[in-house]
Amino acid sequence: MVVRAMRAERAVEGVGAAEAWRLYGSIRLSQVVARSLPELISRIEVVRLEGEEGGAGTVLQLFFVDEALMSPYKEKFTLVDDARRVKETEVVEGGYLDLGFSLYRVRFELIDGGGGGDVNSSSSCCTVRTTVEYEVKEGCDEETAAKLVSMEPLLEVMRVASDHLLAAAAPPPHDESQS
Repeated sequence: MVVRAMRAERAVEGVGAAEAWRLYGSIRLSQVVARSLPELISRIEVVRLEGEEGGAGTVLQLFFVDEALMSPYKEKFTLVDDARRVKETEVVEGGYLDLGFSLYRVRFELIDGGGGGDVNSSSSCCTVRTTVEYEVKEGCDEETAAKLVSMEPLLEVMRVASDHLLAAAAPPPHDESQS
C-alpha cells in the first residue's frame, strides 16, 4: 500500500519557534486542546508518560464527545526532536485503525520566522507545519477511507495552540487605578 500525506501551515505572529515548541513538544499541548475543545474531546488520559514533559514513548488515549464519529484511540509519541523541533504521533490502537487504516501519523514542525527553518533564530514569529501521513489497510476501500482524513481537526488544534501561546505572551493589562 502507499503512504499518502496532507499538509497545512499556520503562521504565529508574536511567538518564536522556541517558545511555541515548549507547548508543541510537550504533553501540555494535549492538555490545552482538551481544555479548549470540550465540544469535541471529552477527555485525554495519559496511559504512559516518558520523561517529565512527555517524550518519545508517551501514550495518550483520546475520548471524543461523539463516539459515533470517532471511537477512542491511543496515540504514541514516536518522535520528539528538540533540536529540529519536530514531534510525531501515531495512532496505535482504535480510532483510525478501526476505520481501515494501517497507519495514521501526525507530524508537527516548528519553524522560526516565516518558514526559514533556522532553529537557532530568536524570531518573534514562527510557522507551524502539520502533516498527516496515512496508509489504508489492504482489502479496504482506499477512496472511502481517504474521505475520513481531514486537516480540519488539526487546523483547530493549531488555532487553539496559537491562541494559548499569544495569550501567554501578551503583557498583562495596565491597571489605571495603580497610576
